[in-house]
Amino acid sequence: MRVLMFGWEFPPYISGGLGTACLGLTKGLAHHGTDILFVLPRLDSDEEGKHLTLMGANQVRANVGISEILELQERISVLEVLSPLRPYLTEREYSSLLEKKNLITTEEILGQLDNDFSGGYGDNLMAEIVRYSLIGAHLATSENFDIIHAHDWITAPAGIEAKRVSGKPLVVHAHALEFDRSGEHVNQKVYDIERAGFEAADRIIAVSHFTKDTIVKRYPIDPAKITVVHNAVAKDRKLDQVRIEKSFKEKLVLFLGRITFQKGPDYFVEAAARVLEKNPNVRFAMAGSGDMFPRMVERMAELRMADKFHFLGFVRGADVERIYAMSDLYVMPSVSEPFGITPLEAMVFDVPSIVSKQSGVAEILDEAVKIDFWDVDRLAFEILDILENEERAKTLVERGRETLKKVQWETSAKNVLAVYEQLTGGAS
Repeated sequence: MRVLMFGWEFPPYISGGLGTACLGLTKGLAHHGTDILFVLPRLDSDEEGKHLTLMGANQVRANVGISEILELQERISVLEVLSPLRPYLTEREYSSLLEKKNLITTEEILGQLDNDFSGGYGDNLMAEIVRYSLIGAHLATSENFDIIHAHDWITAPAGIEAKRVSGKPLVVHAHALEFDRSGEHVNQKVYDIERAGFEAADRIIAVSHFTKDTIVKRYPIDPAKITVVHNAVAKDRKLDQVRIEKSFKEKLVLFLGRITFQKGPDYFVEAAARVLEKNPNVRFAMAGSGDMFPRMVERMAELRMADKFHFLGFVRGADVERIYAMSDLYVMPSVSEPFGITPLEAMVFDVPSIVSKQSGVAEILDEAVKIDFWDVDRLAFEILDILENEERAKTLVERGRETLKKVQWETSAKNVLAVYEQLTGGAS
């Protein structure tokens, strides 16, 4: 089975939640003998992954017909997305390209643009997504594969184009939805791309039943078209570093994630204040960055917690492992979390977790501590009870170890492979 897979991030180039999930899933698929060509928007070397082939869209030099660009612009325009050429080209520059009449190269297109693929989430994201879909169409004509797999809305147009050109089945993997990121105030362009991807897909993979229900209700999509495959966690951590000696005697409670509406950082801050009113021998750490960061700093100051509340900024790599290993409790109070892998990562370091009921990971944590994200009083109560009750904390750690035995990327990959086989008639 050969898969043409489109993703926007992959460790170590970008190793956010999406990249981490893509790494774990592709390793699991490779374990089951799947051959994967993984396409990133940008790759600055000829490096190949040990278990797959990595390709950067910025490295692809394809001949693209003017008619193809115009057709793509027309197809994408129904989604109200930026065209592949505007707004970066003046009318004169655009006309000069059209006068070539035959073929132009991606060098000529990119040469007229302000930037090459940045491979990130910057101001030119929409334009990059559309150019990336051009590369998707080209690869569909030049590579051999059995199925197309696109991760999230940012690669859905590339998946759609690859399917259109090749006729091969398309799987769209929903890791997060615009309703998760923005609540009711969705970005209409993003929503339109998501919906187009779901409608074009032969099968949708949702990371949780929570996400599946949202897709059915909000987009709307036939539930029979959606398969739920839960995420997992990589357990190749330095488990000999399960505990790290802290420079302070207090218990440490951790929040790790983007400091945005979706992750519920404000509920964590409010709960911290309630905990410290009853037990001052606790410290709180918030690791991450995001648009709510300034507000959280201000609120922490208003609540007079400066000596007990620490903002760590964006952490990565060994620093993530270090902060997990120092923590006594992990809290994920997300408002809307399609899955949420961080509680599982905390469990690798024997750190008990409290998770929002409004999260996909809650579906596989049968005996975990679950709270409604908005219930700050209950959250504060649970934090205090776990920190002050060693037996309860020990029991939660033991349950976490049992959970990790069942949550494996090889199992998730096996379920994804079953989807591939259903769509391809068992191609190998």
